[in-house]
Parts: sequence; C-alpha cells; structure tokens
Amino acid sequence: MQQLANGVFSGSIYALFAIGFTLVFGILRHLNLAHAAIFTTGAFLGIEIATRTGIPFWALLPVVAGIGAVAGVVLERIAFRPLAGRDDEHFAGLISSVAFGGVLIALIQARYGTEPKSFPYEYFPNRLFEVAGLRVTLTQLVTLGLALALMLGLAWLVSATPLGRAMRAVAENPTAARVVGVNVDRVTAGTYALSSGLGTVAGALLALNIGQTDRGLGASIELIGFAVIILGGLGSLWGAMAAGIVLGLAEALTIHYFDSTWKGLVPFALLFAVLILRPRGLFGHIKVREV
Repeated sequence: MQQLANGVFSGSIYALFAIGFTLVFGILRHLNLAHAAIFTTGAFLGIEIATRTGIPFWALLPVVAGIGAVAGVVLERIAFRPLAGRDDEHFAGLISSVAFGGVLIALIQARYGTEPKSFPYEYFPNRLFEVAGLRVTLTQLVTLGLALALMLGLAWLVSATPLGRAMRAVAENPTAARVVGVNVDRVTAGTYALSSGLGTVAGALLALNIGQTDRGLGASIELIGFAVIILGGLGSLWGAMAAGIVLGLAEALTIHYFDSTWKGLVPFALLFAVLILRPRGLFGHIKVREV
C-alpha cells in the first residue's frame, strides 16, 4: 500500500507534465519538444524566487505559472507562428521547438551554472503523517491536491468556458473557426500560455518534492511524458491524467516486486503494449481533422 501511495504521488506529477504536451497537440497538432525545457525552467525559477524573496509557497506558484505563460507565448511567436502555412509546418515546428528548448537550457546554465540548486532549508514545512499504516509527507499531499485541482480546472476550462469552446473549434477546423469569428491566433497563443504555465508549475512541484533540481530535470521526465500521452491517447486530457497515475503505480509496483533498476523499463513496455493492442491509446479515438 505504501508503494501504491508513492505511485499515485509520482503519477500526479507525470500527468501534470503530460497534459501540457497533450493540450498543445490536441488543439494545434503541434509537438512541442521545448516543453521539457519549460518544465526545467519552472524548477529553477521557483528556487530562485523562493530564495530571493522568501514568499510563501501558495504565492510562489502563481508567479511561476505567470512567467511560464509568458514564456509559452514567446515560444509560440518565435518557434511556431513564423512557420504557419508552410507545407512542412509541423515538422519544422518540431525542429524549431527543439532549438528553443536548447536555448532555454543554455540560458539556465549561464545563469545558474552546472551544480544542482535547492529550495531554502525549511522553506516548506515537510511534516510526516501516518494514516492507516501509510507514511506520507505534507509536500506529497499538497502536490497531489494541486496537481488534481489544476488538471480538473483545465478540463473544466476546455469543456465549459468561451475560451474552451474556441479551443475546441480550432481543434476541429481552424479555417471554419476563423470564418465564424474565432481569433485563431489568440487561441493559439492562449493554448501555449496554458501549457507552459502548467509545465513550470509541475517543474517547481517536482523540485520541491525531490529537494533540488538540475539542467537534466526535464530530460529525465520527457520520455515518460511521451509514454503518458500515447498511453492515454494523443490529444485526450482525461487520458493523460489517467495514464500518468497508471504509469506512476506501475513504476511503484515494479520497484516493490523487482528492483529500482527495472523502473525505466515500465513506461516503454506499456508504450509498446498499447501501440500493438490499442494504437490510439486507452482513451483516444480516431479523428480526422479538417484543415
């Protein structure tokens, strides 16, 4: 049961990271490979802001999310918008996002160096609780609660707000959406802002849980994020949420019954199984997009 609880906590981070991927892909059909660098940036920003200002954790996350949202808009303007309309738009955008992510990581190294960075000592009260024999920390509980709240909030925004309706219209048919008055450029920028804001928050939360961060934080979770969105179904927010938890549980059980060295095998074994048995993912469905 302890391992299952640990799997839920780690899976919530995987899911929060992955929904940023799947939001952009599901609406815009862009594969944003700079998302891992945005995630890493969120971790470093959280640590620097907490160290310099000492603001409480509840005030830190909105600041980090806001900076991430601005970075997402910049990413869209620089790496994707200039390529719109080209025959190789999606492939060129993928390469452009890799370059943008590389620039971000280089800037992180220039500012913070190569050594790991940590939150200030006792920045967050990491109390330990025992419930029905399970040992959980306050950090884990807060991370799980925030991750679930953010994911459910995003699902509500996409399904029940004017911005969400505009996003769904662009996802279905961007040309028709433009004809009926949807500002496609604004929706595109808003999608990147939401995705990157969630990515920076996820980075800060993971850094708080493990106690430190380094330049490789995003790279260590990027492939897991790919596995999550494919397992859940490309473009499915609910699928990414569920798949993140499933993957976290599978890793925890692997550690319990086998060894931690086998943990890295789990996401890709599940990925191969899903691609063979259900190529569209657990929650995905076949969809043809009209352009």
